[in-house]
Amino acid sequence: MSPAIDYSNARHAMIPPRSTERFARPRLVELPRPKGEIVHTHDGRELRLRNIEPGDEAALKRQFSRLSPEDIRRRFLHSMSELPDSMARRLCRIDPAIETAYVLMDETVRPAELRAVARIFVDESANSAEFSILVEHDWARQGLGALLMQRLVDDCRRRGLDEIWGYVLIENRPMLQLCKELGFVRRLTPDEPGTTQIALQL
Repeated sequence: MSPAIDYSNARHAMIPPRSTERFARPRLVELPRPKGEIVHTHDGRELRLRNIEPGDEAALKRQFSRLSPEDIRRRFLHSMSELPDSMARRLCRIDPAIETAYVLMDETVRPAELRAVARIFVDESANSAEFSILVEHDWARQGLGALLMQRLVDDCRRRGLDEIWGYVLIENRPMLQLCKELGFVRRLTPDEPGTTQIALQL
């Protein structure tokens, strides 16, 4: 008598997969998308423009250490020997309801370095925003200030603000010239000698 043949495995092998399995799309691994956008300077160098993040605190402090005393005065309107940790932390942790801050990151080096930063602070009572922009000396005159200013102006318009304004040292001729080209007007500031206020109606 011939031995019995077990068809169970063969029958199981011939059963096609369920339709949900046959026609299912392959599961793709979600890779993190790069934040921001790539921009190029006039001389062809590459930077990434994105919103500031809490993790930028160390890069912000490294940038400050590279600034000249003149650069520091132009940005903060007074001398500073260092950027305190508490201040760096505050500058990187903004309230998006009343603040916007953009950075230009140089990702060709490790760790990535912060080469420029621009921000606004909204005065809700006046429906306006005060701006500040800082571009490192080695990256100046490359169109970055104009790019950042335009982004700040666009952000103010999206918010429905009436005006963007800022204090600029009279000696800071590059910034004054840039703002003049963009349509800003100067106002007298008798209480702030050596400083002028510039404003753009939106």
